Amino acid sequence: MFRLIMRLSKHSGAQLRRLRGRVLLAGALWLAGAAVGLASAAAESSSSASSSATPIASAPAATAVANQSSGSLVIIGGALRPDNAEVWQKIVQLAGGKGAKIAVFPSASAKPEPAGQALVAILQRYGADAFMVPLSVKLAEPDYRQVARDPLWVKRVAQAGGVYFAGGDQGRITQALNTPDGKPTPMLDAVWQVYRKGGVIGGSSAGAAIMSSTMFYDAMPVLPTLKLGVEDGKQIAPGLGFIGDQVFIDQHLIIRGRFARMLPVMLKKKYQLGLGIDENTAMVVGQGGAVEIVGYKGAILLDLSQASGSQGPNGLQLANARISYLDRGDRYNWQTKVLTPAPDKQALDPAKPYNHTPRLATDILANSAVLDLLSDLIDSSQSQMTGLAFNPEDGIKPELGYEFRFSKVEGSKGYYSGTNGGEAYTVFGVRLDVTPVQMAKPLYRK
Repeated sequence: MFRLIMRLSKHSGAQLRRLRGRVLLAGALWLAGAAVGLASAAAESSSSASSSATPIASAPAATAVANQSSGSLVIIGGALRPDNAEVWQKIVQLAGGKGAKIAVFPSASAKPEPAGQALVAILQRYGADAFMVPLSVKLAEPDYRQVARDPLWVKRVAQAGGVYFAGGDQGRITQALNTPDGKPTPMLDAVWQVYRKGGVIGGSSAGAAIMSSTMFYDAMPVLPTLKLGVEDGKQIAPGLGFIGDQVFIDQHLIIRGRFARMLPVMLKKKYQLGLGIDENTAMVVGQGGAVEIVGYKGAILLDLSQASGSQGPNGLQLANARISYLDRGDRYNWQTKVLTPAPDKQALDPAKPYNHTPRLATDILANSAVLDLLSDLIDSSQSQMTGLAFNPEDGIKPELGYEFRFSKVEGSKGYYSGTNGGEAYTVFGVRLDVTPVQMAKPLYRK
């Protein structure tokens, strides 16, 4: 009781937000009941998934080049603010500290000149000796194909301590750094040289998407992606693979509800691990699979190593995946699968849960909905909570929706801190099952 009183007094704003959401619980439950045969469809689909779905095989081992690299990656989820000193200073530090040379590639931007110069100015403000590389398919001059093999520019980049990729369209980055037949240009070799010799490669939004060996290319919205899956050369394409072949990267994750769209890609390309970083936040990737979360918010970790799944006529089906939320200050090693919470976090006692109310998220793809549900579940007497994803106005199978069932299992852990004036949770190892369901139309009547 003392813990309850103290948390309400310290975090009344956050708690009131949660209470307002729970006042709508009865309405949400009624809405869920409008799904035609939700429970029976879920049971049938779950049974079907367990019988017809196949285990997720391992992706190919990480590339030899990535394994030989001694550098770091700073992977940013987009919308990095100029005043986010923690992230900018980390980039400069990993590039060699004050005066470090950092090559800025505005290649993804629709307006590369102003975007590149703005990033140069920010990095210089934090102590770097930054310069812009005029490599962009959107620049009339110089021609990006000439810059990509220009010995002077290639040498200048290779001698830098860091590289930074701006946001925009990731397809422009790979187009500028690869030849038409997909081979690396001398400029891409120079970027790899920076990484191999111990420098840092940073990138935001599109600059984050290129970090894995597969990236979203011409992506659909999240719900159609669940329904239709992804195809090579259309929704997905090869990235630059700095993080290796074992981990899939996505960005703008929590604020745009994108955690779910990672799943069809991971199934198709046989990734067992996925890391999705939120806006104004970075994950710093070091050697041996070490990841640290810095900045404003956190990252979603998806682990399909124990999962089975398929992309069938009703879209995605997935059983026995694991989902975690890594908050700022947390560290995780994907090779050892060891989580080290931020120093201010305290382990939650499962015998003393704070929440007792059942929870249904009627739009699990909404801004921060998955994080709110995971935080509620891990500090709750409830063993399961559910989210729905559907859109009756969707032109693609409007009656088709998805049930996301989150369950605490052996190994699920939670950590909590209120030191920054608000609630901050770390959630580890929650089971995730995704099942197609048939939604009623109309969803409600007056």
